[in-house]
Amino acid sequence: MGTESTVMLELAAEAFSSGNFELAAEMYGGQLRLSGEPDSQREMALRRADALALGGRLAEAFQLYRRAARLERLRPAQLETLLDCLGGIRRTESAWGRARRKAAGCFACSLCLGILSEPVTLLCGHSFCKRCLHRERRLARCGECGDASRLSDVRGYRVNVVLSSLLAKCFPSRQLAVRLRHEGDALYAERRLEAALEKYDQAIRLAPGDHVLFSNRSLINSSLRNLQAALRDAEAACRLQPGWAKGHLRKAQALSSLRQPEEALSEYLFCIALEPESKPARSGALKLLSELLAPLPDRVQEGIPNCSSLLAPRTGMKGGAFRASGPCTCCGLLHSCKNHKKGCPAEVPSSAGGHGGESGDPSQPGSQHPVAPSQRLHQKHKRGSEEEEGVGRHEWPSKRQKSVGALQDADVSPQAPDLTSVAGTVDVADLECPLCMRLFYEPVTTPCGHTFCLKCLERCLDHNSQCPLCKEDLSEYLARRQYCKTVLMEGLIAKYLPEELIDRQRANEEEMAELSNLNKNVPIFVCTMAFPTVPCPLHIFEPCYRLMIRRCMETGTKQFGMCLSDSLKGFADYGCILEIRSVDFFADGRSVVDTIGRRRFKVVQHRERDGYNTADIEYLEDRKVEGEAEAELRKLHDAVYDQALVWVNSLKPEQKERIVGHFGLMPEKDSDLQGSPNGPSWCWWLLAVLPLEGRAQLPFLALTSLKERLTGIRRVLLFMSRDRSR
Repeated sequence: MGTESTVMLELAAEAFSSGNFELAAEMYGGQLRLSGEPDSQREMALRRADALALGGRLAEAFQLYRRAARLERLRPAQLETLLDCLGGIRRTESAWGRARRKAAGCFACSLCLGILSEPVTLLCGHSFCKRCLHRERRLARCGECGDASRLSDVRGYRVNVVLSSLLAKCFPSRQLAVRLRHEGDALYAERRLEAALEKYDQAIRLAPGDHVLFSNRSLINSSLRNLQAALRDAEAACRLQPGWAKGHLRKAQALSSLRQPEEALSEYLFCIALEPESKPARSGALKLLSELLAPLPDRVQEGIPNCSSLLAPRTGMKGGAFRASGPCTCCGLLHSCKNHKKGCPAEVPSSAGGHGGESGDPSQPGSQHPVAPSQRLHQKHKRGSEEEEGVGRHEWPSKRQKSVGALQDADVSPQAPDLTSVAGTVDVADLECPLCMRLFYEPVTTPCGHTFCLKCLERCLDHNSQCPLCKEDLSEYLARRQYCKTVLMEGLIAKYLPEELIDRQRANEEEMAELSNLNKNVPIFVCTMAFPTVPCPLHIFEPCYRLMIRRCMETGTKQFGMCLSDSLKGFADYGCILEIRSVDFFADGRSVVDTIGRRRFKVVQHRERDGYNTADIEYLEDRKVEGEAEAELRKLHDAVYDQALVWVNSLKPEQKERIVGHFGLMPEKDSDLQGSPNGPSWCWWLLAVLPLEGRAQLPFLALTSLKERLTGIRRVLLFMSRDRSR
């Protein structure tokens, strides 16, 4: 290969990687015309085909894939790009994903889209079947919200006790069917296929609307080589839940075993569009594409189906098809048999096309007559020859998008249990917190499977990092501090207990309003002296104060009082309101709270609440003066400020460094002495750093005269200077 060709290939590769597929296809086409060796021709044909496919020109791409396959059979790995384009894969949120979540319903698992079985609740608050989570080992994040903050192993989660009990109460027959399904799965794992099939037959008679049962029975029938029965079961699963990828996977596998490769490929592509990362679907589709593109003997057409036939909207995707007909009460099969009332037919004809028609009856809309594989290949040969003569751009995305829209707009709700009976079954006793014995409010579920009100659980974890019911260690759960509400339980309460929920919300609002009052029952932290405008960092470790700080944050006030202790009353009659600026939590529940002083207050009445002190208070403000008194006050203020500066500058460097690190620099003089109700901020900073006991500092907090406070500070500074001179 010459230097010029090498340069052109590099430019083409650069255009391809940057998304300029039109240019890449044109450049690869030029190199293809210049290629002489078969290997080089095959390589250029594949590269140009990939560029054309990604550019939306699938019809042209097909011809080049055929051309490459004539030279040497293509390996499945070489058809990844074609498969992605055929499947219409989107890595971001799509209409398929929205339809899938819509289909999940109230009591359904969004992974299998069936009714929850052994429900497990993740830290993010979403619930799934336990077996679905264990099976989805590739699941790195929640399938609902995308949250990746889980415990190290999902197998560490226990079954949600409340949800499990509620499901057993509301849907006893469905839960019995689930147990039979699990027994059938165990028998299948032991290769006792006939016994497993019998279990699934029993389960389907109990729950004829469960698409998971039909899907699994399809797999068992396939293992027993009952291929027609496997196809019927797979079609039933698809009709019950059109947005479930595994049902279409089972149908594709059954069609492939029945030597219907084109219909199987169509189902594989539909499965990939629903679940792009499905390895079995991708592997099966790639294998079929490789086989369909393989060179065949003369007078037999290459088996590649027409692009438009693969991607055209299918009967099974139209709105009416999603409203599945009811299952036969005898055998559980879904069909539209005219003699349904007379008895269950032994054989139900299926649509040979496998495209989701109601039945195999030609009179039914969407049904097709069976066509032999060789006849289909002959028909494709004619179409393929016509395409080779005149190739145009194929507008496949619009057809796929039309199908997506049909799925999104259709009624895709699963054949869920009758929810009207649930309304009369669920009562408050089913959804009561075991700690407060009231209806759950903001329910959260621990990894051990127990559910509590959020505030109830937090109060328990303040005292002990074990589950209040089973005593399982919740240290890791506490360390993460991700108490997300259990979404399903909140939805059930809102749907079936609306009046009780309103009463519960009203009680909580009244409690929050009471806790938000900064005059009555103000929380008091009994610890040290605090002053207005002065930072006061705190280390919180006692359970009562953990609760107090949390409530201050929840109410939004972010304020509490700080008082010195008192042997008679419990705490002093004067204190300072602190405002929380930030809270840093430790793994064991302790926290460091950064606060700053705001207002002084006088205690009117001492109280107590939930283990910590509270008080009714009234706020203090400095009395203002005017005229000569104001001039005299300013003169005193300036003199004391200068005196304070002398004392601060006389401190040793290490002392000054510690003071600045804890309290900051000494504030400047205020231009308006009486502008703040607390007076100049430097006075409070100085009182905080002076080496005085709390009892000596407390009287300054109670003073409402700036003159008296400055006079007192001057006396302290005089005493400190005399003591130092000695």
